[in-house]
Amino acid sequence: MWIIGFLFLSFFLSFFLSFFSGKYHLVSRSGHIEKSVDAHRGAALCVCWSYDGTALATVGEDGLIKIWSRTGMLRSTLAQQGNPVYSVAWSPDSDRVAFTTGQQIIVKPLQPNTKPLQEVKQNPPRTQSIHLNFSKGSQFMDQAVQLCCSQSFVPTALFRIVTEPWPASNCSWFVWKAHDGVVLKVDWNPLNGLIVSGGEDCRYKVWDSYGQVLYTSAILEYPVTAVAWAPNGDYFAVGSFNSLRLCNKAGWSHCVEKHTTGSTFGLAWAPDGTRVAAACGDGHVIFAHMIGQRWERGAFELTLSKRRTIQVRNVLNDALDLLEFRDPVVKASFDFGYLIVTTSLQCYIYSIKNWNTPVLFDLKEGSVGLIVQSPKHFLLAEAGALHLYSYEGRSLPSPLLPVPRLPTLGQFTVSLCSDTLAVRDPIDGKVVHLFDTVTGRPLGIRKPLQHKLEVQEVALEQVGPPAERKLAFVDSNQDVYLAHVRLSAITRIGGPVSGLAWHVDTSLLCGLQDHALLLWLCPGAAFIDPQLLPLTQTHRDSPEVGKAAQLLSFSGSMVQVRRADGALIQLHTLPYPGLLHTQVTRGLWPAALRLCRSAKLPSLWAVLSVLAIQGKQLKTAELAYAAIGKVDKVLWLRQAMDLPSEAQQAKMLGLGSQANEVDHILTQASPGHVSLGFHQNMLRGLAKGNRAKEEEG
Repeated sequence: MWIIGFLFLSFFLSFFLSFFSGKYHLVSRSGHIEKSVDAHRGAALCVCWSYDGTALATVGEDGLIKIWSRTGMLRSTLAQQGNPVYSVAWSPDSDRVAFTTGQQIIVKPLQPNTKPLQEVKQNPPRTQSIHLNFSKGSQFMDQAVQLCCSQSFVPTALFRIVTEPWPASNCSWFVWKAHDGVVLKVDWNPLNGLIVSGGEDCRYKVWDSYGQVLYTSAILEYPVTAVAWAPNGDYFAVGSFNSLRLCNKAGWSHCVEKHTTGSTFGLAWAPDGTRVAAACGDGHVIFAHMIGQRWERGAFELTLSKRRTIQVRNVLNDALDLLEFRDPVVKASFDFGYLIVTTSLQCYIYSIKNWNTPVLFDLKEGSVGLIVQSPKHFLLAEAGALHLYSYEGRSLPSPLLPVPRLPTLGQFTVSLCSDTLAVRDPIDGKVVHLFDTVTGRPLGIRKPLQHKLEVQEVALEQVGPPAERKLAFVDSNQDVYLAHVRLSAITRIGGPVSGLAWHVDTSLLCGLQDHALLLWLCPGAAFIDPQLLPLTQTHRDSPEVGKAAQLLSFSGSMVQVRRADGALIQLHTLPYPGLLHTQVTRGLWPAALRLCRSAKLPSLWAVLSVLAIQGKQLKTAELAYAAIGKVDKVLWLRQAMDLPSEAQQAKMLGLGSQANEVDHILTQASPGHVSLGFHQNMLRGLAKGNRAKEEEG
């Protein structure tokens, strides 16, 4: 009997087998044993590849943790414990390993001369009861165990946790008590940075990379003997005696499947994340296939009822359509009136206007790991590259990331709109690449967006002209920043938040906090008149949200949220801000004024002030500033109305204290229009205002 460590990367040609005798074999893809090594005294209990495929970690009954090269050469003995080490997992950056010993989990960097162990103190764990529906499973290899997900399962309904960056390379070991019994298994996901563990105390737990518990399961019937993250980090599998469980990344269970093949000792996901293989105690290997995913948009409800069948239901007339596919469905996305479905070989594009005749084309590089949609086109992240397509199936110029090989991308690190694509660098998390979707090239001549901390989530504004496109992102401190895509301006607009979402039809932005909802009614105020930004931000206490909820969508006047226990809830917002943005977009300025006078909300007047300045409607801006008591801004605008166009433009930029832009415009203006004295007075006034702001801060 043996424990197998596989390398699920097509560009590597070998895998390892570790045996209870303490040996491991390096085996080629053809099955030839290339090398055999005595790795441990006693059984070699676990073998694990690093995510970059350059190293291997083995642990065994002798308590040793060893690091090996791809060719099977011993690099180092990382640590030695007094107890058997049952499991090991690599960190996302492949610079650390997490391993189990007794009731503890230890995270240790590979660098030598690190500081002594530091114990992580835990907050009292929260135990949550989970109601489960059971169904009969299969015990034979050729019969798939189907994980029949609950009706509330939505593929995009994922819990978002933002973790802090790991300390410098000379950081200490981290150790914490993880379970009340021996820890039997641990796994670390490369995309979300979360750790899942299982132990003899019959519980499984989810941790951040600092060892703080995020979720503790109820006590199960039997010890948890296997855990494994899906490649995309959206969910994980938990194995126990005669049971296999599918869990959301937040910890709550989608479903549990009973079988009769004994304890589950090993779990391995397929690269596309749709299937998992389980090695069981009686010698059987069972296979589980994910079904039951649901997508809801407008009047349509879509359900993956079988591996090759999607059921479409129109709730308005109860019409039912069945979409049949030749191969099992790997990925699907439903938004903007189009359904995108990918199998292992092909991509199908359905319109809600016609479910009978899809657009079909062959995939370029095999299995798709991520689908991102926008109103005009969509993105497929295939095995080796990013590819853009129109909804007619036409291939568009594809962006090229400066990495040797494209790793798996998370849904929070990629954002797409009609004219721009934003991708966080898969290697350097502080860098965000911006591409023009028309040409596939980086935007203009500017360098990629560089932030001081790791970027955890990116979100592009979906409406507005390309010249005004904005990117919102959350860093590892959970602070929210706004970047002007076409310019080099970046500014902090709030935080902390656990997720972001732009409104699908307007320039509203929302974020989630614990027990609260944040709304930015006009994020562009940060670049036009930063003093009005606090007025355009609203904070709504929402105790029903709870802690660690995930933001799903923002449309109309409703925000859809999935709570930490898996429940879906709807949060209602005032309809006035969205209506005001719509009226301004259509040029209905008198109607916008009437709306603000009727609502009598200072935040609405502040939004109108910013939008009027942006739209060069000085008279409307004057009325809006007057309504919120900004006398200085009213006087500023009255002076601007009597100036030539170049000076007027510079005067308007002065509202936002944009001294560089003011100086550029005044310098380019002809002397006949703008006097030197006016130029000097403008810059002197801006400098004085900026100094006053710094002193107040």
